[in-house]
Amino acid sequence: MGIKREACDKWFSDVIRLKANHTCECCHNQDRQMHCCHIYGRGAKSVRWSIDNALCMCSYCHRYFTENPIAFTNFLQVYLGKGHMEMLNEKWRVILKTNKLLRKEIAKHYREEHKKMVDDVGYEPVSYN
Repeated sequence: MGIKREACDKWFSDVIRLKANHTCECCHNQDRQMHCCHIYGRGAKSVRWSIDNALCMCSYCHRYFTENPIAFTNFLQVYLGKGHMEMLNEKWRVILKTNKLLRKEIAKHYREEHKKMVDDVGYEPVSYN
């Protein structure tokens, strides 16, 4: 059974996909279904809703990298850089416990960021954490 997806996950995913203009950040395809691909899985609450921890990927690339974690690591080192990955690793080490109120606040934040992105094409979304 997978991790439950809530409104905070839906809005976060919408922001990630819109940020990349619904284009795969790996193969640059726009024709397939786009996914919000987490670098550290959704079980890592400290980075689950961090823009630094997600990419927009087509279903093919998402599945390929899920099944080939070494290839994913190599891709990330080149695409995002060593510094980004070190910073993300530090954020990942933090323990974050969530509750319904916090998840509601995160959903509100990303819903508002999504609206700003729709209203202003050049707007860069701000990460919740």
